Amino acid sequence: MKTIIAACSQNLSGSRASIQTALRTLLAVPWPSQRDIGSALQLLAVLQWVLSFLLLGIVSLLLLIYLLFTSLWLIPVLYLAWIIFDWDTPEKGGRRLSCLRRWTVWKHFRDYFPVKLVKTHDLSPSHNYIIGSHPHGILCVGAFCNFITGSTGFEELFPGIRSSLTTLAGNFRLPLFREYLMSGGERCLPCPAPAPSEGNTGGMVLPGRGRAGMLIRLRSAPSPRLRAFLVPSFSFGENDLFRQVVFEEGSWMRSIQRRFQKMIGFAPCLFYGRGLTSCRSRGFLPYARPITTVVGEPLAVPKVENPSRELVDRYHELYIRALLKLFNENKTKYGMSESDELHIL
Repeated sequence: MKTIIAACSQNLSGSRASIQTALRTLLAVPWPSQRDIGSALQLLAVLQWVLSFLLLGIVSLLLLIYLLFTSLWLIPVLYLAWIIFDWDTPEKGGRRLSCLRRWTVWKHFRDYFPVKLVKTHDLSPSHNYIIGSHPHGILCVGAFCNFITGSTGFEELFPGIRSSLTTLAGNFRLPLFREYLMSGGERCLPCPAPAPSEGNTGGMVLPGRGRAGMLIRLRSAPSPRLRAFLVPSFSFGENDLFRQVVFEEGSWMRSIQRRFQKMIGFAPCLFYGRGLTSCRSRGFLPYARPITTVVGEPLAVPKVENPSRELVDRYHELYIRALLKLFNENKTKYGMSESDELHIL
């Protein structure tokens, strides 16, 4: 009996020692610092944005198609009816949600790169503006962060101005993804002769085509089809976020890109960035590179119902000059050399 008790005592002592050793080992492991936690939150914020941008629409479409052949078929039918009923909403300004635009996640998204907005001139709330955002980049991070989220202080820098990001109409044909875009204030490009509505402000110049450029449409009041000032902006560092696979002219991949561009309005491209676990591996996340978006001086444009080709070319040239001036005055301040040049294609 004494032998059994002694054996049990030794086992308990050994177990207690093992537990104490495990606790000491656990306490010896360094806990994540506040900086490590911040970096993880930034990475997760960018990850959810990239996945939403690349997969939300496609996955939602496939899911609805699958549900159509199950007992839950009524869900995709009702949603299709809703899209038909809500078809014109993207052209009228969408359904912006202030709470989503000021989501704390976007501050972590901003700090990952980081992204900064620089003001050079005032924008009067009594006017309408169209800001050309250059360059477009792969996923237009600078335009999204500065003009859709409230993380860089756009409303504080330009009080009284409400911003909306303008993108291709095809993005609003994808289920759920369209709701995600509109809740942030995104809207689709208007047709050449849009009917008067609250969301249609004046505009004459489209800086770039498809992936080459995009528009940021701003309005200070619901004033349909009034004149709009043109404002150039440039996001320094935008082109450093991804590495793009460039196909040679005449190759079969290049021809496929051009065919897609004719059909859907932009040319699909192959690109890569950093991996999820290491910045040295390849993946689909953008590299952490500083982005500084500089908003330039407004260019006054007269309201002309039927402008001539000569008038359009004239103001297009003035806009290009303003953009080049903005680039040259700021390039050395934000990571570029004096010899770097901006080429307009």
